[in-house]
Amino acid sequence: MKFPASYAVVIHMTNPSHTTSVLSVRVNPDERAILEAAAEQAHTSLSEFVRRKALESAEAEVLNRTLVTIPARDWEAFEAWLDRPAETIPALAELARRTPSWER
Repeated sequence: MKFPASYAVVIHMTNPSHTTSVLSVRVNPDERAILEAAAEQAHTSLSEFVRRKALESAEAEVLNRTLVTIPARDWEAFEAWLDRPAETIPALAELARRTPSWER
């Protein structure tokens, strides 16, 4: 099976000596109150809470992409990988034979 050549979107995150920048977000008083209450329950600052939740949401958004693109130069290697015979992994085969705990 042949697919059209495409390009990969790769996100490489680095930590360049903890450099940060300011991100400003406007919220109404009710939204701020909810965020402050949640931050307090999480025992963290409002800024840290909003940063952490925004990153969690952004990562989920990126990881849940349904479109995967591959650079044309890597396409043949990808097809070769797809065409390889399936590899049996004994631990996974054993796990598949087990009855799920919710069905016991």
